[in-house]
Amino acid sequence: MKKIYIAFLSLALAFSSCNEAEFLKEEPQDNIYADNLFTKYEGFRLAVNALLDFPRQERADMIQSAELGVIWKIGTDNGWANAELSWTRGLNRYTTADFNSTMQFVNGDTEGRDGVFLILYKAISSANTIITRAQNPDVDWQGGSQVQNEINKNLMLAHAHLIRAWAYKHLAYTFGPVPITTEEITGINFRNDWERRPVAEVQALIVSDLEFAAAHLPDYSDDVLVIANVVANHYLAEMHLWMNEPAKAEAAALKVTNNSRYKLITQRYGSSAGSAGSAFMDQFKNGNILPSQGNTEALWVFANSDVLKLIGARPNSMRRTWVINYSSYAPYNPENGGRGIGRGGITAWAFSIYEPQDDRFSEHAVRKYYLSATGVRTNTHMLQSQMTVNSTKWASTRKWDWVSADPARWGDTHSFADQTYLRLADTYLLLAEAYFKQGKLALAADFINRVRTRSNATPIAADGSTITLDYILDERSRELVTEELRRETLVRTGKLLERTKKHNPFTAANMKEIHELLPIPQKVIDANTGRKMENNPGY
Repeated sequence: MKKIYIAFLSLALAFSSCNEAEFLKEEPQDNIYADNLFTKYEGFRLAVNALLDFPRQERADMIQSAELGVIWKIGTDNGWANAELSWTRGLNRYTTADFNSTMQFVNGDTEGRDGVFLILYKAISSANTIITRAQNPDVDWQGGSQVQNEINKNLMLAHAHLIRAWAYKHLAYTFGPVPITTEEITGINFRNDWERRPVAEVQALIVSDLEFAAAHLPDYSDDVLVIANVVANHYLAEMHLWMNEPAKAEAAALKVTNNSRYKLITQRYGSSAGSAGSAFMDQFKNGNILPSQGNTEALWVFANSDVLKLIGARPNSMRRTWVINYSSYAPYNPENGGRGIGRGGITAWAFSIYEPQDDRFSEHAVRKYYLSATGVRTNTHMLQSQMTVNSTKWASTRKWDWVSADPARWGDTHSFADQTYLRLADTYLLLAEAYFKQGKLALAADFINRVRTRSNATPIAADGSTITLDYILDERSRELVTEELRRETLVRTGKLLERTKKHNPFTAANMKEIHELLPIPQKVIDANTGRKMENNPGY
């Protein structure tokens, strides 16, 4: 499929070495550029399609040979770097030599690929361009009536506000105070004097953006290029929990859980229903991911098989990141799940907290052995004493198993699987946390038990008397490991340092309070010549 790339002026320009005067003299090289693109609805639709690619980049190898989102998953209580490289070693071990303002996933690499900071600001700049251009009264919104014109306009704006909130949420969790920009960057307002703004200001902008998105996105969508308002409300619940506003978090989460179009998967279904497995794992199987395929739990899906030609397919690196390199003793095939290199791994502690009968720990959910071409079985490892870097026998999740239909491509590096990015079980656990923080323990227990009983785990006491914040975090790990941006959850709850040092043996010696925030990229600090930008303490 042909992919449409749309060039936006971005905040990243402020941190590049381009000459501003020369830049302003350049002529557009394509007829799809801002002044021509943003004249009617179909142009905004193309721009939003391109904008929706930024979240998909989180699961692609935008830096080197691992999902970009691995930075929010390893170096936590339930995630570590198995096939360790210099750029992941910093988060795995928190060593000064590797964990600094020039590390690749923050600062970018020598081949010119941006680090996560600039990737997120490019998303923000693209969203700002859409928001700014939509205010032009001469835009033809192609609705046929004033009412439909306003609906079309607000639908495009809602997506832009949602993605801007998504990007700022990542930035605030990861770096703390960051620059705020809400306008299109042009040659007129080009800046090199950015100022980091307090987290509370960033949170307020995120909430405002999400509230707009929630008001103007549809209640349900099975169109992969139209996001439903459940995503905005889910993130509102998360933000209000971070801001210690549990009643508001409850209200936002209930707008998701009370939406009758979304339900936990509790019965076998779809392409895998006739084979051994579980309801929990069916939702991760090829042919079962999209809402149109019967997936009622998915709130936000990154589609490849059913994506419109206007946006194209993007390979993802989830399997490559989380599945080990078992090729020395077993072949790449559908039974073994496809090719991986194990950049990330699930910690021994995270494996240890499941009950034996829990479907989330069954052989259908966790790779407990591999079979060679001749049927020889090799068991995988899960004990802390076996957590050694570059292990080719460490157990891995099977959530990301996928191979091409063409046997000649079973060893392909990348996956083109459809994948769920956000699902209802996550919202249930946010709602349980909101109830817990308000002392509504029985209600908290109810939503935790809905998640647990779906996977045949023993229900907790119905009165909620055994619930603690740590228990909720344990349950989030059991349910969402390798999906959840664990670092962000632990930052939000104030538990990153405590739980990571307790449960991840690689981090115990070196992790300190300063490591709760990552350093601002050195290239950004150096380029901000109009105002001194301080780095986070300790860097």
